[in-house]
This record gives sequence, C-alpha cells and structure tokens, in this order.
Amino acid sequence: MTNESMMEHQVSSRERYAQFMEDSCCTHFCLGPNPSMARYVYTLIFLVTNLLAWTIRDYGHSALSELQRLKGCHGARYCLGAEGVLRISFGCFLFFFAMFLSTVNTKKVDDPRNSWHSEWWPAKIIMWLSFMVIPFFIPSAFIQLYGKIAHFGAGVFLLIQLISVISFITWLNDCCRTEKIAKRCRIQVLVVCITTYLASVVGIVLMYIWYAPKPSCSLNILFITLTLGLLQLMTFVSIHSKVKAGFLAPGLMGLYVVFLCWSALRSEPQTEICNKKAQAATNADWLTIVSFVIAVLAIVMATFSTGIDSKCFQFTKAETESEDDVPYGYGFFHFVFAMGAMYFAMLFIGWNAHKTMQKWTIDVGWASTWVRIVNEWLASVVYVWMLVAPLVWKNRRQVEST
Repeated sequence: MTNESMMEHQVSSRERYAQFMEDSCCTHFCLGPNPSMARYVYTLIFLVTNLLAWTIRDYGHSALSELQRLKGCHGARYCLGAEGVLRISFGCFLFFFAMFLSTVNTKKVDDPRNSWHSEWWPAKIIMWLSFMVIPFFIPSAFIQLYGKIAHFGAGVFLLIQLISVISFITWLNDCCRTEKIAKRCRIQVLVVCITTYLASVVGIVLMYIWYAPKPSCSLNILFITLTLGLLQLMTFVSIHSKVKAGFLAPGLMGLYVVFLCWSALRSEPQTEICNKKAQAATNADWLTIVSFVIAVLAIVMATFSTGIDSKCFQFTKAETESEDDVPYGYGFFHFVFAMGAMYFAMLFIGWNAHKTMQKWTIDVGWASTWVRIVNEWLASVVYVWMLVAPLVWKNRRQVEST
C-alpha cells in the first residue's frame, strides 16, 4: 500500500469516526443540550435518592446515632430511620424545587435555562450532594415540621398523578373512537375492553379471597364491594345515551380503581388477621424483597411519567407548536419530582414519622390504606365528573339563555 493510499485510508477512518461521534447519543449528552436525555438523568438521581433513603431507614441507625442533637424521637432509637428518610426527602425536595424555580416558564430551546436544565451536570451533581448533606445539620423540630408538610405535598403528587392517568385514559378512548381507528381496529378495541373487564372482575374476586376470608373482615368487604360498585357506576355513566363514551375508558378506569383498592388492602398492617397475603409475605423473605423493589421502581416510573405529562394541565388553548419549542414543561417536570420527594418519604415511613417500619417494607399501615382508598374514590368521582360536566354546563347555558 502506497503512502498516498494510506493517508486516504486514515482520513476516511477519521471522517467515519467523527461522523459516528457526532451522531452518537453520548456525544449529544456530553456536548450539547439534550432535554430528552436529561429527564432520564434526573430520574436516575431520583432513584438513587430513593435507595439512599431506604438505606438510611433500614441500615442507618449506627450512623445516625452519632448525631444525638438531631434526634427528634426523645431517645427512641427506632425513629432515627424515619427521621433520616425525612432528611433525605427534604434534600431531594430542595434540589428539584430549586430546579423548578430556575426553569419554570422555559418555552424555547434558545433560552439559557434550556442549557441549565439539560447540561451543567457536574454543578448539579455537586448541588444535589450538598442538599443531601445539609438537612442532617438542620434542627430536628424543623424536620418534623417538614414531615407534616410532606403529607400535603404527597397528596398533591397523588392528585397530579390521578389527573394524568385519567387524562391519558380519556385521550386513548377518544383516539380509539375516531372514525379511522374505529373501522380499522374495532376487533382489537373490543378485545381490550373485554380483557379489562375480565381482569377487573378477577381482581375483585381475588381480593375477596385474599383480604376478606371471613365475614368479620367487614371493612375489607366494604372496600372491595364499593370498588365493584364504582366499576358499575363508571360503566353505566359512560354508556349512557347522553354521554356515549363507550366501554374502553370505564374498563381501563376499572382496572385502575381495582389496582388502587388492592394497593390499599396490601398496605394494611401485617398483624391484621384479614390480610392473608401479608402473613404469607412474612414467611417468604424473597417475596417481600421483590415486592419492595417493584414498589420503588413503580414510584420512580410514576414520577417520571407524570412529570413529562404537562400538557394535560394546560387549561388555556395550546398554541401551535414550533421546532424551537422545548419538548416538555421543565418547570412542571421538576415540580412533580419535588412533590414526588415528599411522596416517597410518606411511603417509606408509612405516613407516620413515629411509626416502626420493618426492613424491606414500604407503604404499610392504616394511614397508607386510607390514603389509597380515598385516592380510589376520588379517581372515580373525577372520572364521572369529566363525563357529566359537559352536560351540566350545557344545561346551565340553556337555562341562562331562556
């Protein structure tokens, strides 16, 4: 091979390598703003924070016992874990709330705040680490106050998540009812509808078997029966002649409320005689660990999916999108993660800062049960209202016009 051909080969190799690096995800992540990649990095930070809170709760007693002046449990050693969770949660909240304040109302990619949201990772990692450490030097009384405020923040997160889920279900239902899709996918939609209703009924039957094995389990029987009634109510309203929303949306909503009811019953204390599944879990450590891991991942995924769904909270008419618009609402994204920080704290401490939580458990206790049940009832009410509201406003306008 001549020197000239070798030079040409080297040049072509460099060009191919340069083109590869230019098109690679790693290069886009490192060298330029990439909002799509950034949201996954923030999610990873949130996941690491969850794992850190769990470590502090279950294995941090020896480390936290050195911070005698920060204890808020008056000598009760078991409360150190719960307070540690609140401190980690507070640091996570501060980080994402600071990001919310610095990125809210960012609309165009040429806005400097787009670069701040998608780049500057070394600075943000240092900021996150600082916020993880600072709460451990804050007086315990303030942390306990934050724990009370976190109840409200967790409720806000659940409400945002609820609206996001219902909006997605109604959007999917509207898409499937369009003339084009209705003709092409009628059989598929019908199969999905039948599957959702069958799954809901099977779930209700299993809950009766697992969580209401005796007539004395009156509260669980009430919860499950009300869930069945809500499924029937949503279906009846949806197929009413004045609504005509079809079977898909109530079927999916039925699955959602059955899941919420199951989550509520699963959260009952393991000492409850009606909770057979909890008793079985105590005898199978691997099942408890797997359930815990799935629950943590579910928290992270729920926060991520809700955070990028800012469009369902646009109460004004959306403007025409352009190429230089940001792909999602940065401020809303960080606000959801800030509320999610409060939410995961409540799950890790069972909504009670002075409650003993066993290792590898999450969202267990009567407070957790009632939060889930109220969330289920609220979801059903919101969905029914979304169906009925247009008729109510229409009738009101007709009355006012006469």
